[in-house]
Amino acid sequence: MKYDVIIVGAGPSGIFTALELVRGNSQKRILIIEKGRRIDKRHCPKEETRKCVNCKPYCHITTGFSGAGAFSDGKLSLSYEVGGDLPNLIGSSKAQECINYTDQIYLEYGADTRIEGVDCSEEVKHIRRKAIEAGLKLVDCPIRHLGTEKAQEIYLKIQESLLDANVEIHFDTVVKDLVIEEGIAKGVITANAKTKEEEKIILGETIVVASGRKGADWLQEICLKHDIEHNAGTVDIGVRVEVRNEIMEKVNEVLYESKLIGYPVPFKNKVRTFCQNPGGFVSQENYDNDLAIVNGHSYKDKKSENTNLAILSSHNFSQPFNQPIEYGKKVAELVNMLGNGKILVQRYGDILDGKRTWPRELDQTNVKPTLPDAVAGDLGSAIPYRPLLNILNFIKAMDTVVPGFASRETLLYGPEIKFYSNKITLDENFETNIKGLHCLGDSSGWTRGLMMASVMGVLMAHKIK
Repeated sequence: MKYDVIIVGAGPSGIFTALELVRGNSQKRILIIEKGRRIDKRHCPKEETRKCVNCKPYCHITTGFSGAGAFSDGKLSLSYEVGGDLPNLIGSSKAQECINYTDQIYLEYGADTRIEGVDCSEEVKHIRRKAIEAGLKLVDCPIRHLGTEKAQEIYLKIQESLLDANVEIHFDTVVKDLVIEEGIAKGVITANAKTKEEEKIILGETIVVASGRKGADWLQEICLKHDIEHNAGTVDIGVRVEVRNEIMEKVNEVLYESKLIGYPVPFKNKVRTFCQNPGGFVSQENYDNDLAIVNGHSYKDKKSENTNLAILSSHNFSQPFNQPIEYGKKVAELVNMLGNGKILVQRYGDILDGKRTWPRELDQTNVKPTLPDAVAGDLGSAIPYRPLLNILNFIKAMDTVVPGFASRETLLYGPEIKFYSNKITLDENFETNIKGLHCLGDSSGWTRGLMMASVMGVLMAHKIK
Protein backbone atom coordinates (compact mmCIF):
# COMPACT_ATOMS: atom_id res chain seq x y z
CA MET A 1 0.00 0.00 0.00
CA LYS A 2 1.34 3.44 -0.90
CA TYR A 3 -0.19 6.88 -0.35
CA ASP A 4 0.70 10.43 -1.29
CA VAL A 5 0.07 11.66 2.27
CA ILE A 6 0.01 9.63 5.50
CA ILE A 7 -1.27 11.50 8.54
CA VAL A 8 -0.56 10.00 11.98
CA GLY A 9 -3.38 11.04 14.31
CA ALA A 10 -6.91 12.33 13.73
CA GLY A 11 -6.73 15.33 16.04
CA PRO A 12 -7.41 18.89 14.81
CA SER A 13 -4.08 19.35 13.00
CA GLY A 14 -4.32 16.03 11.17
CA ILE A 15 -8.01 16.51 10.37
CA PHE A 16 -7.53 20.00 8.97
CA THR A 17 -4.56 18.91 6.85
CA ALA A 18 -6.80 16.38 5.12
CA LEU A 19 -9.85 18.65 5.06
CA GLU A 20 -8.03 21.56 3.44
CA LEU A 21 -6.53 19.24 0.82
CA VAL A 22 -10.04 18.02 0.03
CA ARG A 23 -11.40 21.57 -0.06
CA GLY A 24 -8.64 22.45 -2.52
CA ASN A 25 -9.67 19.56 -4.80
CA SER A 26 -6.38 17.80 -4.29
CA GLN A 27 -6.02 14.51 -6.13
CA LYS A 28 -3.58 13.12 -3.59
CA ARG A 29 -4.32 9.75 -2.02
CA ILE A 30 -4.66 10.50 1.70
CA LEU A 31 -4.56 8.13 4.67
CA ILE A 32 -5.25 9.08 8.29
CA ILE A 33 -4.21 6.57 10.96
CA GLU A 34 -6.02 6.90 14.30
CA LYS A 35 -5.55 4.81 17.42
CA GLY A 36 -9.15 5.28 18.58
CA ARG A 37 -12.62 5.00 17.12
CA ARG A 38 -14.85 7.03 14.84
CA ILE A 39 -16.31 9.99 16.71
CA ASP A 40 -19.82 8.50 16.56
CA LYS A 41 -18.49 5.34 18.25
CA ARG A 42 -16.74 7.14 21.09
CA HIS A 43 -18.53 6.84 24.40
CA CYS A 44 -17.41 7.29 28.00
CA PRO A 45 -19.09 4.75 30.33
CA LYS A 46 -18.75 7.20 33.21
CA GLU A 47 -21.94 8.92 32.06
CA GLU A 48 -23.80 5.86 33.38
CA THR A 49 -21.44 4.44 36.01
CA ARG A 50 -20.63 7.81 37.67
CA LYS A 51 -17.05 6.58 38.07
CA CYS A 52 -14.11 5.95 35.75
CA VAL A 53 -13.85 2.29 34.68
CA ASN A 54 -10.39 2.76 33.12
CA CYS A 55 -11.30 1.71 29.57
CA LYS A 56 -8.81 -0.40 27.63
CA PRO A 57 -6.94 -0.27 25.31
CA TYR A 58 -7.49 3.51 25.40
CA CYS A 59 -9.53 6.23 27.07
CA HIS A 60 -12.44 7.36 24.88
CA ILE A 61 -12.16 10.89 26.29
CA THR A 62 -8.66 11.42 24.88
CA THR A 63 -8.54 9.01 21.93
CA GLY A 64 -10.48 8.79 18.67
CA PHE A 65 -11.45 11.04 15.77
CA SER A 66 -10.90 14.71 16.73
CA GLY A 67 -8.76 13.68 19.73
CA ALA A 68 -9.45 15.13 23.15
CA GLY A 69 -10.98 18.16 21.41
CA ALA A 70 -14.31 16.42 20.82
CA PHE A 71 -14.84 15.81 24.53
CA SER A 72 -13.35 19.07 25.79
CA ASP A 73 -15.08 22.39 26.21
CA GLY A 74 -14.53 23.13 22.53
CA LYS A 75 -13.21 26.67 22.76
CA LEU A 76 -11.59 28.34 19.74
CA SER A 77 -9.16 31.11 20.72
CA LEU A 78 -9.33 33.73 17.99
CA SER A 79 -6.12 35.62 18.79
CA TYR A 80 -2.59 34.78 17.64
CA GLU A 81 -1.39 35.66 21.16
CA VAL A 82 -2.98 32.50 22.54
CA GLY A 83 -2.23 28.92 21.58
CA GLY A 84 1.51 28.37 21.56
CA ASP A 85 4.56 29.50 19.60
CA LEU A 86 3.43 29.04 15.99
CA PRO A 87 3.47 32.84 15.38
CA ASN A 88 7.22 32.75 16.12
CA LEU A 89 7.61 30.35 13.21
CA ILE A 90 5.28 31.92 10.64
CA GLY A 91 4.86 35.52 11.87
CA SER A 92 2.08 37.16 13.88
CA SER A 93 0.15 38.64 10.96
CA LYS A 94 0.19 35.36 9.04
CA ALA A 95 -0.97 33.51 12.15
CA GLN A 96 -3.91 35.89 12.67
CA GLU A 97 -4.85 35.71 9.00
CA CYS A 98 -4.91 31.91 9.17
CA ILE A 99 -6.94 31.93 12.40
CA ASN A 100 -9.59 34.04 10.68
CA TYR A 101 -9.60 31.68 7.68
CA THR A 102 -9.83 28.53 9.80
CA ASP A 103 -12.56 30.07 11.94
CA GLN A 104 -14.70 30.40 8.81
CA ILE A 105 -14.35 26.66 8.19
CA TYR A 106 -15.63 25.94 11.69
CA LEU A 107 -18.57 28.27 11.01
CA GLU A 108 -19.35 26.39 7.80
CA TYR A 109 -19.64 23.20 9.83
CA GLY A 110 -22.03 24.70 12.37
CA ALA A 111 -19.99 26.59 15.01
CA ASP A 112 -21.92 29.19 17.04
CA THR A 113 -21.69 32.62 15.42
CA ARG A 114 -21.47 34.32 18.82
CA ILE A 115 -18.00 35.47 19.92
CA GLU A 116 -17.34 35.84 23.62
CA GLY A 117 -15.22 38.63 25.13
CA VAL A 118 -15.61 41.33 22.46
CA ASP A 119 -18.24 43.57 24.09
CA CYS A 120 -18.50 45.33 27.46
CA SER A 121 -15.33 47.38 27.02
CA GLU A 122 -15.80 49.31 30.29
CA GLU A 123 -16.24 46.09 32.25
CA VAL A 124 -13.10 44.65 30.60
CA LYS A 125 -11.19 47.78 31.62
CA HIS A 126 -12.32 47.28 35.21
CA ILE A 127 -11.14 43.65 35.21
CA ARG A 128 -7.83 44.72 33.67
CA ARG A 129 -7.33 47.38 36.36
CA LYS A 130 -7.90 44.78 39.08
CA ALA A 131 -5.50 42.41 37.33
CA ILE A 132 -2.81 45.09 37.22
CA GLU A 133 -3.43 45.78 40.91
CA ALA A 134 -2.85 42.07 41.59
CA GLY A 135 0.32 41.93 39.49
CA LEU A 136 -1.33 39.88 36.76
CA LYS A 137 -1.70 40.41 33.01
CA LEU A 138 -5.08 40.03 31.29
CA VAL A 139 -4.64 38.69 27.75
CA ASP A 140 -7.26 39.87 25.25
CA CYS A 141 -8.64 36.90 23.34
CA PRO A 142 -12.02 36.59 21.66
CA ILE A 143 -13.46 33.09 22.18
CA ARG A 144 -15.81 31.05 20.03
CA HIS A 145 -17.38 28.49 22.34
CA LEU A 146 -18.41 25.29 20.59
CA GLY A 147 -19.51 23.41 23.72
CA THR A 148 -18.74 19.75 24.36
CA GLU A 149 -21.86 18.33 22.71
CA LYS A 150 -21.76 20.78 19.77
CA ALA A 151 -18.06 20.14 19.17
CA GLN A 152 -18.86 16.46 18.68
CA GLU A 153 -21.55 17.35 16.14
CA ILE A 154 -19.16 19.60 14.20
CA TYR A 155 -16.36 17.03 14.11
CA LEU A 156 -18.83 14.33 13.08
CA LYS A 157 -19.74 16.43 10.03
CA ILE A 158 -16.04 16.89 9.25
CA GLN A 159 -15.43 13.14 9.64
CA GLU A 160 -18.22 12.37 7.18
CA SER A 161 -16.93 15.01 4.73
CA LEU A 162 -13.51 13.35 4.69
CA LEU A 163 -14.94 9.84 4.24
CA ASP A 164 -17.26 11.07 1.47
CA ALA A 165 -14.22 12.55 -0.28
CA ASN A 166 -12.51 9.12 -0.22
CA VAL A 167 -9.98 10.01 2.46
CA GLU A 168 -9.06 6.67 4.03
CA ILE A 169 -9.14 6.54 7.82
CA HIS A 170 -7.78 3.49 9.61
CA PHE A 171 -9.36 3.44 13.08
CA ASP A 172 -8.19 1.25 15.99
CA THR A 173 -4.70 1.36 14.49
CA VAL A 174 -1.45 2.37 16.16
CA VAL A 175 1.73 3.55 14.48
CA LYS A 176 4.51 1.60 16.12
CA ASP A 177 7.36 3.17 14.18
CA LEU A 178 8.35 5.24 11.17
CA VAL A 179 10.12 3.83 8.13
CA ILE A 180 13.18 6.02 7.59
CA GLU A 181 15.91 5.16 5.10
CA GLU A 182 19.03 7.27 4.54
CA GLY A 183 17.46 10.31 6.19
CA ILE A 184 14.22 10.11 4.19
CA ALA A 185 10.79 9.21 5.60
CA LYS A 186 9.31 6.38 3.54
CA GLY A 187 6.30 5.26 5.55
CA VAL A 188 4.97 3.88 8.83
CA ILE A 189 4.69 0.54 10.62
CA THR A 190 1.22 -0.04 12.03
CA ALA A 191 -0.53 -2.61 14.22
CA ASN A 192 -3.99 -3.32 15.58
CA ALA A 193 -4.60 -1.06 18.61
CA LYS A 194 -6.33 -3.80 20.57
CA THR A 195 -4.17 -6.85 19.83
CA LYS A 196 -0.90 -5.04 18.97
CA GLU A 197 -0.51 -7.69 16.26
CA GLU A 198 -0.81 -7.79 12.47
CA GLU A 199 2.06 -5.39 11.81
CA LYS A 200 1.94 -3.74 8.39
CA ILE A 201 4.27 -1.45 6.51
CA ILE A 202 2.45 1.38 4.75
CA LEU A 203 4.47 3.58 2.40
CA GLY A 204 3.90 7.26 1.68
CA GLU A 205 5.50 10.20 -0.10
CA THR A 206 4.76 12.67 2.71
CA ILE A 207 4.48 11.64 6.36
CA VAL A 208 2.68 14.05 8.71
CA VAL A 209 2.90 13.31 12.43
CA ALA A 210 -0.02 14.91 14.27
CA SER A 211 -0.22 12.63 17.29
CA GLY A 212 -1.39 15.32 19.72
CA ARG A 213 -0.57 15.81 23.37
CA LYS A 214 -1.63 12.22 24.01
CA GLY A 215 1.22 11.05 21.76
CA ALA A 216 3.97 13.05 23.48
CA ASP A 217 5.66 9.97 24.94
CA TRP A 218 5.59 8.08 21.66
CA LEU A 219 6.95 10.99 19.64
CA GLN A 220 9.77 11.54 22.11
CA GLU A 221 10.84 7.91 21.66
CA ILE A 222 10.64 8.25 17.88
CA CYS A 223 12.79 11.41 17.95
CA LEU A 224 15.48 9.67 19.98
CA LYS A 225 15.41 6.53 17.87
CA HIS A 226 15.67 8.29 14.50
CA ASP A 227 17.74 11.36 15.50
CA ILE A 228 14.93 13.81 14.76
CA GLU A 229 16.15 17.19 15.94
CA HIS A 230 14.24 18.59 18.92
CA ASN A 231 14.63 20.57 22.12
CA ALA A 232 13.25 19.91 25.59
CA GLY A 233 9.89 21.62 25.97
CA THR A 234 7.86 22.98 28.85
CA VAL A 235 5.83 21.01 31.36
CA ASP A 236 2.88 22.58 33.15
CA ILE A 237 2.15 21.36 36.68
CA GLY A 238 -1.18 22.51 38.02
CA VAL A 239 -4.60 22.01 39.51
CA ARG A 240 -8.20 22.40 38.38
CA VAL A 241 -9.96 25.01 40.55
CA GLU A 242 -13.72 24.93 41.11
CA VAL A 243 -15.83 27.74 42.61
CA ARG A 244 -19.50 28.71 42.64
CA ASN A 245 -20.79 30.53 39.55
CA GLU A 246 -21.69 33.50 41.76
CA ILE A 247 -18.00 34.11 42.43
CA MET A 248 -17.09 34.20 38.72
CA GLU A 249 -20.35 35.75 37.52
CA LYS A 250 -19.00 39.08 36.26
CA VAL A 251 -15.91 37.61 34.58
CA ASN A 252 -18.03 34.88 32.98
CA GLU A 253 -20.49 37.42 31.59
CA VAL A 254 -17.86 39.83 30.28
CA LEU A 255 -15.07 37.54 29.05
CA TYR A 256 -16.42 33.98 29.28
CA GLU A 257 -12.79 32.92 29.73
CA SER A 258 -10.31 35.06 31.65
CA LYS A 259 -6.78 34.45 30.41
CA LEU A 260 -4.54 35.74 33.20
CA ILE A 261 -0.77 35.38 33.51
CA GLY A 262 1.43 36.10 36.51
CA TYR A 263 4.95 35.54 37.83
CA PRO A 264 4.40 35.20 41.58
CA VAL A 265 7.20 35.54 44.09
CA PRO A 266 9.45 34.04 45.25
CA PHE A 267 10.27 31.90 42.18
CA LYS A 268 8.70 34.09 39.48
CA ASN A 269 7.82 31.14 37.26
CA LYS A 270 5.09 31.75 34.71
CA VAL A 271 1.67 30.82 36.10
CA ARG A 272 -1.53 31.13 34.09
CA THR A 273 -5.21 30.33 33.96
CA PHE A 274 -6.38 27.94 31.27
CA CYS A 275 -9.62 26.40 29.99
CA GLN A 276 -12.25 28.26 32.02
CA ASN A 277 -15.66 26.57 32.01
CA PRO A 278 -18.63 28.64 33.25
CA GLY A 279 -21.36 26.33 34.51
CA GLY A 280 -19.00 23.50 33.65
CA PHE A 281 -17.98 20.11 34.95
CA VAL A 282 -14.66 18.78 36.19
CA SER A 283 -13.67 15.64 34.27
CA GLN A 284 -11.05 12.90 34.21
CA GLU A 285 -8.75 11.76 31.41
CA ASN A 286 -6.81 8.50 31.42
CA TYR A 287 -3.49 8.07 29.68
CA ASP A 288 -2.00 4.84 28.34
CA ASN A 289 0.18 4.36 31.40
CA ASP A 290 -2.96 4.47 33.60
CA LEU A 291 -2.35 8.05 34.73
CA ALA A 292 -5.56 9.79 35.83
CA ILE A 293 -5.39 13.48 34.84
CA VAL A 294 -8.02 16.08 35.72
CA ASN A 295 -9.57 18.35 33.11
CA GLY A 296 -12.76 20.36 32.68
CA HIS A 297 -15.44 21.07 30.09
CA SER A 298 -18.82 22.72 29.64
CA TYR A 299 -21.85 22.15 27.46
CA LYS A 300 -23.81 24.67 25.45
CA ASP A 301 -27.08 23.81 27.17
CA LYS A 302 -26.46 21.67 30.26
CA LYS A 303 -25.03 23.76 33.12
CA SER A 304 -23.80 23.17 36.68
CA GLU A 305 -23.74 25.59 39.63
CA ASN A 306 -19.93 25.89 39.39
CA THR A 307 -17.18 27.35 37.25
CA ASN A 308 -13.88 25.48 36.85
CA LEU A 309 -10.55 26.51 35.39
CA ALA A 310 -6.96 25.30 35.43
CA ILE A 311 -4.08 27.10 37.11
CA LEU A 312 -0.81 25.93 35.61
CA SER A 313 2.79 26.54 36.69
CA SER A 314 5.29 26.28 33.81
CA HIS A 315 8.69 24.65 34.24
CA ASN A 316 11.64 24.22 31.89
CA PHE A 317 14.63 21.94 32.33
CA SER A 318 18.02 21.83 30.62
CA GLN A 319 21.21 20.53 32.29
CA PRO A 320 21.72 17.90 33.56
CA PHE A 321 18.03 16.88 33.41
CA ASN A 322 15.99 17.55 30.27
CA GLN A 323 13.01 15.20 30.39
CA PRO A 324 10.02 17.41 31.26
CA ILE A 325 7.47 14.79 30.21
CA GLU A 326 8.96 12.23 32.61
CA TYR A 327 8.98 14.82 35.39
CA GLY A 328 5.31 15.58 34.87
CA LYS A 329 4.46 11.88 34.83
CA LYS A 330 6.21 11.33 38.16
CA VAL A 331 4.24 14.16 39.77
CA ALA A 332 1.00 12.74 38.39
CA GLU A 333 1.87 9.24 39.59
CA LEU A 334 2.45 10.50 43.12
CA VAL A 335 -0.89 12.34 43.22
CA ASN A 336 -2.62 9.26 41.80
CA MET A 337 -0.97 7.12 44.45
CA LEU A 338 -2.50 9.20 47.24
CA GLY A 339 -5.88 9.04 45.52
CA ASN A 340 -5.66 5.28 44.94
CA GLY A 341 -5.71 5.84 41.19
CA LYS A 342 -8.37 8.57 41.31
CA ILE A 343 -8.36 12.36 41.06
CA LEU A 344 -7.63 14.11 44.39
CA VAL A 345 -9.70 17.08 45.59
CA GLN A 346 -8.83 19.40 48.47
CA ARG A 347 -10.19 22.65 49.88
CA TYR A 348 -7.94 25.69 49.51
CA GLY A 349 -8.24 26.47 53.22
CA ASP A 350 -7.13 22.98 54.19
CA ILE A 351 -3.98 23.33 52.07
CA LEU A 352 -3.18 26.59 53.86
CA ASP A 353 -3.75 24.83 57.21
CA GLY A 354 -1.48 21.96 56.24
CA LYS A 355 -4.20 19.34 56.63
CA ARG A 356 -5.98 16.95 54.31
CA THR A 357 -9.63 17.34 53.35
CA TRP A 358 -12.10 14.71 54.58
CA PRO A 359 -15.24 13.62 52.65
CA ARG A 360 -17.56 14.92 55.38
CA GLU A 361 -15.96 18.39 55.03
CA LEU A 362 -16.81 18.50 51.33
CA ASP A 363 -20.45 17.88 52.22
CA GLN A 364 -20.44 21.02 54.42
CA THR A 365 -19.30 23.48 51.75
CA ASN A 366 -21.16 25.70 49.29
CA VAL A 367 -19.06 24.29 46.43
CA LYS A 368 -20.33 20.80 45.59
CA PRO A 369 -17.80 18.82 43.51
CA THR A 370 -18.92 18.13 39.93
CA LEU A 371 -16.50 15.20 39.63
CA PRO A 372 -18.44 12.58 41.63
CA ASP A 373 -15.65 10.04 42.15
CA ALA A 374 -12.89 12.49 43.14
CA VAL A 375 -11.17 11.44 46.37
CA ALA A 376 -10.87 13.97 49.21
CA GLY A 377 -7.23 14.10 50.25
CA ASP A 378 -3.99 16.07 50.45
CA LEU A 379 -2.49 17.57 47.28
CA GLY A 380 0.23 19.20 49.39
CA SER A 381 1.76 15.78 50.07
CA ALA A 382 2.23 15.07 46.37
CA ILE A 383 2.70 18.25 44.31
CA PRO A 384 6.27 19.59 44.65
CA TYR A 385 6.80 22.65 46.83
CA ARG A 386 7.77 25.06 44.04
CA PRO A 387 4.75 24.61 41.72
CA LEU A 388 2.38 24.30 44.68
CA LEU A 389 3.57 27.60 46.19
CA ASN A 390 3.33 29.23 42.75
CA ILE A 391 -0.28 28.06 42.48
CA LEU A 392 -1.26 29.14 46.00
CA ASN A 393 0.25 32.61 45.54
CA PHE A 394 -1.47 32.95 42.16
CA ILE A 395 -4.84 32.05 43.74
CA LYS A 396 -4.24 34.74 46.35
CA ALA A 397 -3.57 37.28 43.58
CA MET A 398 -6.70 36.13 41.73
CA ASP A 399 -8.76 37.10 44.76
CA THR A 400 -8.04 40.76 43.95
CA VAL A 401 -9.50 40.31 40.46
CA VAL A 402 -12.33 38.01 41.54
CA PRO A 403 -13.24 38.54 45.22
CA GLY A 404 -14.04 35.22 46.84
CA PHE A 405 -11.82 33.19 44.51
CA ALA A 406 -9.43 32.46 47.40
CA SER A 407 -12.25 31.35 49.69
CA ARG A 408 -11.27 28.61 52.11
CA GLU A 409 -13.85 26.32 50.51
CA THR A 410 -12.57 26.76 46.95
CA LEU A 411 -11.85 23.29 45.57
CA LEU A 412 -8.53 22.24 44.03
CA TYR A 413 -8.36 19.03 41.98
CA GLY A 414 -5.15 17.33 40.90
CA PRO A 415 -3.18 16.42 39.02
CA GLU A 416 -3.63 18.69 36.00
CA ILE A 417 -0.48 18.14 33.96
CA LYS A 418 0.01 19.34 30.40
CA PHE A 419 2.42 16.97 28.65
CA TYR A 420 3.59 19.26 25.88
CA SER A 421 5.86 17.47 23.48
CA ASN A 422 9.48 18.33 23.10
CA LYS A 423 9.65 21.12 20.53
CA ILE A 424 10.54 19.61 17.15
CA THR A 425 12.96 21.61 15.00
CA LEU A 426 10.98 22.58 11.87
CA ASP A 427 11.63 24.64 8.74
CA GLU A 428 9.14 26.94 7.04
CA ASN A 429 7.38 23.89 5.55
CA PHE A 430 7.00 22.24 8.96
CA GLU A 431 9.55 19.65 7.79
CA THR A 432 12.00 18.04 10.20
CA ASN A 433 15.63 17.23 9.48
CA ILE A 434 14.25 13.95 8.07
CA LYS A 435 13.20 14.65 4.48
CA GLY A 436 9.50 14.07 3.90
CA LEU A 437 8.66 14.01 7.63
CA HIS A 438 6.52 16.83 9.01
CA CYS A 439 5.24 17.42 12.57
CA LEU A 440 2.11 19.39 13.44
CA GLY A 441 -0.05 20.57 16.30
CA ASP A 442 0.50 19.97 19.97
CA SER A 443 2.71 16.96 19.18
CA SER A 444 5.19 19.29 17.48
CA GLY A 445 5.49 21.46 20.58
CA TRP A 446 4.54 24.54 18.53
CA THR A 447 0.81 24.78 19.31
CA ARG A 448 -1.53 24.47 22.29
CA GLY A 449 -5.24 24.10 21.76
CA LEU A 450 -7.83 23.51 19.08
CA MET A 451 -7.51 26.62 16.95
CA MET A 452 -3.74 26.82 16.54
CA ALA A 453 -3.52 23.08 15.89
CA SER A 454 -6.23 23.43 13.23
CA VAL A 455 -4.39 26.40 11.71
CA MET A 456 -1.17 24.39 11.45
CA GLY A 457 -3.09 21.68 9.61
CA VAL A 458 -4.52 24.19 7.13
CA LEU A 459 -1.06 25.60 6.46
CA MET A 460 0.38 22.09 6.06
CA ALA A 461 -2.19 21.39 3.33
CA HIS A 462 -1.23 24.59 1.51
CA LYS A 463 2.43 23.54 1.56
CA ILE A 464 1.92 20.04 0.12
CA LYS A 465 -1.05 20.59 -2.21
